[in-house]
Amino acid sequence: MSDAPRPTTEITLLGRPYTIACNPGEETKLERAARYLDRAMHGIHAQNSLLGNERIAIMAALNITHELLETLEERRSGEQALDRLGERLEQAVADAGQPPRTPQE
Repeated sequence: MSDAPRPTTEITLLGRPYTIACNPGEETKLERAARYLDRAMHGIHAQNSLLGNERIAIMAALNITHELLETLEERRSGEQALDRLGERLEQAVADAGQPPRTPQE
């Protein structure tokens, strides 16, 4: 393991600067995540300016986690729907290769 220092990136949350270490090449992703978090925190602060930064950060984290979980559930549901559609398509293709069925009397 290397003892070389990791690169750092300066981010701002609610007007307060933070220096955050991150893996090389991940700086842009960190900055994007920080902008998203900062927007969420500003939205909460705009609704109630009496809240402290810690409470705003916790509420923003909970809101973002909720968004993530909802997105994951939608993705899971979409994948299941695609799986069912794929099964129906495979069955239709298989049925198309079979001779027509005659009604039994």
